[in-house]
Amino acid sequence: MHTFLDFEKPIAELEGKIAELRHISDDGEINIADEVAKLQTKAERLLRQSYGRLTPWQKTQVARHPDRPHFSDYVAQLIEDFQPLAGDRLYGEDQAIIGGLGRFRGASVVVMGHEKGSDTNSRVKHSFGMARPEGYRKAQRLMHLADRFGLPVITLVDTAGAYPGVGAEERGQAEAIARCIETCLSIRVPFISAIIGEGGSGGAIAIATANRVLMLEHAIYSVISPEGCASILWRSGEQAKDAAEALKLTAQDLSRLEVIDRIVPEPLGGAQRGPREAIKALGDAIESELMELARFEGPALRALRREKFLNMGRKSLS
Repeated sequence: MHTFLDFEKPIAELEGKIAELRHISDDGEINIADEVAKLQTKAERLLRQSYGRLTPWQKTQVARHPDRPHFSDYVAQLIEDFQPLAGDRLYGEDQAIIGGLGRFRGASVVVMGHEKGSDTNSRVKHSFGMARPEGYRKAQRLMHLADRFGLPVITLVDTAGAYPGVGAEERGQAEAIARCIETCLSIRVPFISAIIGEGGSGGAIAIATANRVLMLEHAIYSVISPEGCASILWRSGEQAKDAAEALKLTAQDLSRLEVIDRIVPEPLGGAQRGPREAIKALGDAIESELMELARFEGPALRALRREKFLNMGRKSLS
């Protein structure tokens, strides 16, 4: 059963009526098919209107929707012969970041990303996509592996941020993230990153410092969550809507600011309503960007990546 967000209540009511009508037998007094078609047209028009004018806070809700496809769904549809690689060879395994080797449309790649989980048990297992230091050190290990064997790197970002627990801090969370960003900037292979849901803080950029940064149409990407920003500025999470507006966290805002390189359209109603279509669209975009990056040699790829991030923000300041 589809999960409806607060602003989708009118759509939920219409789709509920459609479901009721479909269970009513046609006794000749009312043409059920015609009535259903009318309601479907009205629901689709309302859905198009709602998603055509989403506020930043509503986009935040969509980006966090529990039915959106997760990392494992993208791997299942886009990556053949996926072989996960575990552990950081220093402390242990972290389930919030999954990574390994596979074939993307015929080409061998290293792919990794945040996995939030799809139900209570899997969300706890994957720590809701919030990685500990060992997760970021595993990411470093996989990127070094890709660099050694000349394999493109694909990362899928979907996290509220790095895990904030005491143990993570004791094991060097900040250092692990910084080293991961450093590794992103040092490898000499094509590197594509995509924000598929929520891209939060250093926990996101740790594996998103790429040659090309893609973003799904209704994803968000920010230095802090709206709730966290509101609690700092207004001492209350109730101002999260205002914070979302001020943070410029939508794909459209970030494209104008040149923080991301490409927006990938989602099906009507978001990726949660058409996961297969959304995954295929992202796969097509990744393939296109990889073909473009194939023109460059390793040192040039690294130089372009570093220049890209050094120049970020200069246009808005000038």
